[in-house]
Amino acid sequence: MNNPDWNPWLDAYFQRFRPAFDPAVHENLVRFHDLAVQVRESRRKLIFAGNGASASISSHGAVDFTKQAKVRAVDFNEPNLITAFSNDYGYEHWVARAMACYADDGDVAVLISVSGTSPNIVNAAKYAKERGMKIVTFSGKQADNPLRALGDINFWIGSAAYNVVEAVHMLWMTTVVDMLVGRAEYSVN
Repeated sequence: MNNPDWNPWLDAYFQRFRPAFDPAVHENLVRFHDLAVQVRESRRKLIFAGNGASASISSHGAVDFTKQAKVRAVDFNEPNLITAFSNDYGYEHWVARAMACYADDGDVAVLISVSGTSPNIVNAAKYAKERGMKIVTFSGKQADNPLRALGDINFWIGSAAYNVVEAVHMLWMTTVVDMLVGRAEYSVN
């Protein structure tokens, strides 16, 4: 069905994704790739965390980095971990406390928040910074968000549309996995 009323809306929608392919992003993709290679070679790990859909992206990223790219990675999406740490330390601090229990020297925090203002993710970044960990952030909305201010490598897209920001975060993350694998199309053995 061809509906000409959708064409301007679709054009505007796809324009929202254009910044994801900006050449300025290429540098961060390469920097994240190089950091992941260092993590792999030093036998350290990536620690992923996010809320909601960002938690799902974190889980997917942890699996893909581990399985496809051979970079050990973990995430904190175990319901028992979330509820026990939230109950004992407060929701704003549970991710930081989990990092304190699971992070080793040389590990890298990969923190995802569409707004860049989620208190539990920002507090995890503060903890990681205090501990001397490298921090990779994925955020959206405002350019001056607190998560982005704490990162060493920052992926940011200036959109308030959750579906756009989350889709772009996933695109960037899987691009780095493919860079580590060395090709974009491959089957899993």
